[in-house]
Amino acid sequence: MAEGSRSFTIRVPATSANIGPGFDVVGLSLSLYLTLTATITPPTPSSPAAPPVIRYAGEGADEVPLDAYKNLTTRVALYVLRCHGITKFPENLSIHVCNEIPFGRGLGSSGAAVIAGVLLGNELGELNLPMSRVLDFALMVERHPDNVTAALVGGFVGSYLRELDQAATEAASVLLSEVLPEYPPDAGEDWGMNPPQPPLGIGHYVRFGWSDSIKAVAIIPRFELSTAKAREVLPTSYSRKDLVFNLQRLAVLTTAFAQSPPDPDLIYEAMKDRVHQPYRKTLIPGLPEVTSKITPSSHPGLLGICLSGAGPTILALATGGFEGIAEDARAIFREQNVEVDWKVLSVVGGSVVERNHSMSCIAQDGNVEHKEPAIS
Repeated sequence: MAEGSRSFTIRVPATSANIGPGFDVVGLSLSLYLTLTATITPPTPSSPAAPPVIRYAGEGADEVPLDAYKNLTTRVALYVLRCHGITKFPENLSIHVCNEIPFGRGLGSSGAAVIAGVLLGNELGELNLPMSRVLDFALMVERHPDNVTAALVGGFVGSYLRELDQAATEAASVLLSEVLPEYPPDAGEDWGMNPPQPPLGIGHYVRFGWSDSIKAVAIIPRFELSTAKAREVLPTSYSRKDLVFNLQRLAVLTTAFAQSPPDPDLIYEAMKDRVHQPYRKTLIPGLPEVTSKITPSSHPGLLGICLSGAGPTILALATGGFEGIAEDARAIFREQNVEVDWKVLSVVGGSVVERNHSMSCIAQDGNVEHKEPAIS
């Protein structure tokens, strides 16, 4: 690396939200990653100052904007910088992204991009934001806490948005277009300044226990489903009976996943849902059949099965029999003329930042600790 240069790498995991009855409440971090490496090189006579350069490989490479003023991650980073009085990206900034998280499949691709953007802004501006403030910035962009919280802190996480005073409520209700404006081609350094600041302490969370024996089989249909479209089919109100149904099961799940050995009879029933999955079945051919025909009795090792986030991915949590679960789900989807891919994933820790050969890891207590490098 050239003298005076600095480089760092950010790694953010995929996530699965809802986990059956936990609609907009719980999330899991999973072992697929968005990895971003940024390098800042001082200008020289032979290499004058240049605007940011973005290179992108992996999932979504054909559709992600490579303009720093259009790309979601870099726009979030610029929002963080401008909230701290830094008007522009550093000169000679080079960003390389390698993404393993499929787009539009219910595995938290947008949440990972947002967390990567906040951490990128934090590193570029050398802001030293605490984790709680990183989450505040993420929630100004991604208004639902389940995915971004799991991506940031890792593990099996429950979260909620705090009730705010009037001024903070007004700030948190600012339109996304004001937080991340569309930059016109002729936008100068002064365009889009003075963005709305996030209120303090928007999101709160707790990490639940998780048995190391449980893996997640992600069954991923080969079509995208936008979160907005998946939300459109949901009702505006629910019966007391359906809400109690979900609350009872969610209360059980927050403890059941940590038990050793996990109880499939307990978990399978507790992963049922009446708030979002019944309404999304019309968008995902094969969903009712997969979630009803694949059971612990037919597939030993299975604990429970549900829609991942808004879908269309199906998440099967299991201690064994992974291939049988996945291949039988593939056969059911094929009856609906839907092809799928599948992966066996682990529940992992949260986002990490590596700089100058030391690793900054988001710790469970909310502090940042330094570890040996874990990213090559």
